[in-house]
Amino acid sequence: MHYAIAPSILSANFANLAHDVGLVEKAGAEYLHIDVMDGHFVPNITIGPAVVAALRPHSKMIFDVHLMIEKPEKYIQDFARAGADLITVHAEATVHLHSLLQQIRATGCRAGIALNPSTPLEVLDYVLELTDLVLVMTVNPGFGGQEFISAVLPKISRLKEKLQAARCKALIQVDGGINVRTAAAVARAGADILVAGSAVFGAADPAAAIAQIREAARS
Repeated sequence: MHYAIAPSILSANFANLAHDVGLVEKAGAEYLHIDVMDGHFVPNITIGPAVVAALRPHSKMIFDVHLMIEKPEKYIQDFARAGADLITVHAEATVHLHSLLQQIRATGCRAGIALNPSTPLEVLDYVLELTDLVLVMTVNPGFGGQEFISAVLPKISRLKEKLQAARCKALIQVDGGINVRTAAAVARAGADILVAGSAVFGAADPAAAIAQIREAARS
């Protein structure tokens, strides 16, 4: 099986983002995971639509924008116009998840739902028909370089079963502590896309790191 790798620019060199993005694209990464944090939903602050727009001409990768922000509905249009292909919102960050997913799809972007480690899968029950991707967090969002929470692995497996039972084709993405040591377990549990930040951009050779993580997933 082919496992897609989505390097997270949270761990890239922000003084040289276009260069780092080019490195991982040449290395075969299909997705660029763009972490957006507002200092409210999570305690960190990162980037906004202007950075996404600045990077867009430099890459043909799928721009996978992960909104870790309060009131995400206020910013969907901005990120879509900036060049996002996929916009993922946290179920915990909005009251009206169904309408928010409709809003994302109306822009022409694919819609994803992110779930924090302690968020139950039941929040997906009435929105699967609007969902293109489910992002399972295996760390608490807000900072890169955290330790993988292994207790979340059974949740990934249950999600896979849930999607199959519903005949839903949504992809499963896993984010948090992904590296050559954790990739195999995540893949076995049912992940399709592995988000890796420090394990890629913190490596001496990001291209080799991507290849090693993908090979570990296949094993």
